[in-house]
Amino acid sequence: MPACEWGAMYCDSHAHLESGRFDPDRDQVIARARAAGVGCIITCGSDLETSEQAVRLAAQYEGVYAAVGIHAHKASSAVCGGPEKWSVDEAAMRRLADLAQQPRVVAIGEIGLDYHYDFSPRDAQRAVFARQLALAAEWGLPVILHSREAEGDFRSLLEAAPPVRGVWHCFLAEAPFAQWALARGFYLGIAGPISFKGAEYLGDIVRKAPLDRLLIETDSPYLAPHPMRGRRNEPAYVVYVAEHVGLWRGLAGAQIGEITLANAHALFGVRADGR
Repeated sequence: MPACEWGAMYCDSHAHLESGRFDPDRDQVIARARAAGVGCIITCGSDLETSEQAVRLAAQYEGVYAAVGIHAHKASSAVCGGPEKWSVDEAAMRRLADLAQQPRVVAIGEIGLDYHYDFSPRDAQRAVFARQLALAAEWGLPVILHSREAEGDFRSLLEAAPPVRGVWHCFLAEAPFAQWALARGFYLGIAGPISFKGAEYLGDIVRKAPLDRLLIETDSPYLAPHPMRGRRNEPAYVVYVAEHVGLWRGLAGAQIGEITLANAHALFGVRADGR
């Protein structure tokens, strides 16, 4: 288990504490994160049900904040009609609006497109993503973005949407997309894959990106970083992500923790003291 370096604090800017994989020991998972110096965690919904759970967890645990949204995988749950003409389910959007106004909700997410799995039809994904971008702009909330094998449509929808701030979470795309995201004002969320073999291209992106535009995350319970790869991931392991980012920037992991904590505060308004 990572130990907190003296005075170091970290923010896990993307986790899924509502996952059933944490049901047996959620209290202990959060306690281990605190012991490792993780002062704040943003737990992200993927549909209305998990968004509601995220809001409840943020109310229950000090240092936990919520993001609410409908993931690309769950877009089918927020549309009506059929392939000829999808329309966004307005009742679902009203419920999302209610959740977005709850205390300690700091973002709309995780939202975006996923053409790798295609768990929802692509037209439905695009419709739900576009509507949530518009709502985030209306509500003045940053967005937590997901894109997998969909970068062309992802860029087009963001360029057509009202201006929003946010983070491209678990960034794994190529350098031109990083340059585009940074030019648009987005942050890059760096997760466990920075520690994986063959991720040198990602390390080079991290090396060249402005330090004030990087965030670190676990995406737990998925994508545990080395040396915990193969285990269930958890927020305490964001310390390892910081260490690997630091290797590419010539900085200690604790320094990366402090820098990315400040970045999380700038984007989301989160605080390491949990208030």
